[in-house]
Amino acid sequence: MITILGPTACGKTTLAVALAKRIGGEILSADSRQVYRRMDIGTGKDLSEYDGVPYHLIDICEPGTKYNLFQYLQDFSKAYQLVTEHGAVPILCGGTGLYIEAILKNYQLSPVPQNPELRRQLEGKSLEELTTMLRQLKERNGTHMHNTTDVDTAQRAIRAIEIEMGGERSEMRSESIPLSSPIFGLDIPRDLRRERITQRLKVRLDEGMVDEVRSLLDEGIPAEDLTYYGLEYKYVTEYVTNVLSFEEMFSRLEIAIHQFAKRQMTWFRGMERRGLTIHWIDATLPTEEKVAQILKYSHLTPHTTHHL
Repeated sequence: MITILGPTACGKTTLAVALAKRIGGEILSADSRQVYRRMDIGTGKDLSEYDGVPYHLIDICEPGTKYNLFQYLQDFSKAYQLVTEHGAVPILCGGTGLYIEAILKNYQLSPVPQNPELRRQLEGKSLEELTTMLRQLKERNGTHMHNTTDVDTAQRAIRAIEIEMGGERSEMRSESIPLSSPIFGLDIPRDLRRERITQRLKVRLDEGMVDEVRSLLDEGIPAEDLTYYGLEYKYVTEYVTNVLSFEEMFSRLEIAIHQFAKRQMTWFRGMERRGLTIHWIDATLPTEEKVAQILKYSHLTPHTTHHL
């Protein structure tokens, strides 16, 4: 398997598609929100970019549900097996560092059910209070597999606390899919990344992101369920439900996406500290040159550090 990761708006999908065409690959998405059907514009699926390249783990569950890491590991296992049975090369591509790290390290999790009593106790606490509680729990438990920096809603923070208190733990699988994957990260200058994020946000709004959210609400999906997904769905829902003006929505959402991209990079750097080697490629290079670098260096061992 080949892994391609990077922050939002760095061109991961374009590169993965070009690589897949070059080597006969199929793409395994590692995006925690692209799993939801009809949440297309806000999650940046850009399905037209795939141009016939098979993809997996996109559009696999209904909006309003709470998809999680445990389910992703199960679904990934099935998709990976399917791709290899095709004789294709699996290409893991995405920006959800938690999902990527769990796959590459072959973690096995047990599901943690909802705790109604705990949820009642935490109801009404601010995101800041919940985030502090989560950090303290993780320090006490000595865990790092749940992304404490990516809880941008109170509901997400409560679920993460529930998991920590419920005893979900990670452990290396003794028998599992034998994964050996060189990891390639797209390194994009901060100013360019910010520019692309802002431009892409304008494009998504022009493409009908507000109408997409209205349509989901019209289906009967509660507003609080959409805000749970964070970023576009949080702020656009608040605009549609008259909590924010359009200008407030755009400004807050733009800032939130910039902060999210920064948190993604923090996670990827953490992956390196935790023993995974990421071979960084200049995101501004032409696509074919990036593909050539991946093909050239994909045999590297996972214990050496390289900046390409």
